[in-house]
Amino acid sequence: MKKHIGWIAGATAAVLVAAGAITYAVAEDGSGGGGPSVPSAEGADAGFARDMAVHHQQAVEMSYIIRDRTTDTEVRRLAYDIAQTQANQRGMLLGWLDLWDLPKVSAKPPMSWMGMGDMPERGDGSLMPGMATDTELKKLGTLNGKQAEIFYLQLMTDHHKGGIHMAEGCVSKCTVEVEKNLAQGMVDAQQSELAAMKQMLKERGAQPRD
Repeated sequence: MKKHIGWIAGATAAVLVAAGAITYAVAEDGSGGGGPSVPSAEGADAGFARDMAVHHQQAVEMSYIIRDRTTDTEVRRLAYDIAQTQANQRGMLLGWLDLWDLPKVSAKPPMSWMGMGDMPERGDGSLMPGMATDTELKKLGTLNGKQAEIFYLQLMTDHHKGGIHMAEGCVSKCTVEVEKNLAQGMVDAQQSELAAMKQMLKERGAQPRD
C-alpha cells in the first residue's frame, strides 16, 4: 500500500509543477495565436471546466473533513494528496474560464455538455454522478477513526467513479488539446487511486458501496 501512496504523492507533485505550463498553453490556445478559437459558453470545454470545478471542490471538502477525523497516516496522506491535486486542478479550470472570458455558471443543468442534462439528480447537494449528499458529508463529520476512514474511502470511491466518467467525456468531446490532456491525466490518476482505496477498504474489512 505504501507503494500506491508514494506513487500518488509523486503524481501530485508533478501536477503542481505542470500547472503553470498548462495554464499558459490554454491561454495561447485561445488567444488567437494560431490555435483554435475561444470555446463557446455551452460547449464541452467550458461545460467540463465548470462542472469539474464543482465536482473537485467537494472532493477537497471531504478530504479536509477526514484529516480531522482520523490519525491514520495512510488515509491522511491520501486525503492530503487528493485535496492538493484537485484544488490545484480546480484553480486551473476556473482560470481557463477567466482566460476565455466565459461564465463560471450556466443556466443549463450540470452535465448538459455531455448530453446528460436531463438525468435525475440525487438531490440534497449531490449535483452530479458520484457526488456525496449534504447528509453524507454531515455524517462523515460525526465519525471517527476506522468508521470515518471507511466512509471517506467509500464516498471518495463513488466520487472518483463519477469524476472519471466526466473526464472521459471531455477526452471525447473537448476541443482544446491541453484540456483534453488534463482530463486524461485525471482519468489515469483517479483510476490508480481507486485501486489504492479498494485495497485500503479491504484492509479495514470493508468494500466499495457498489
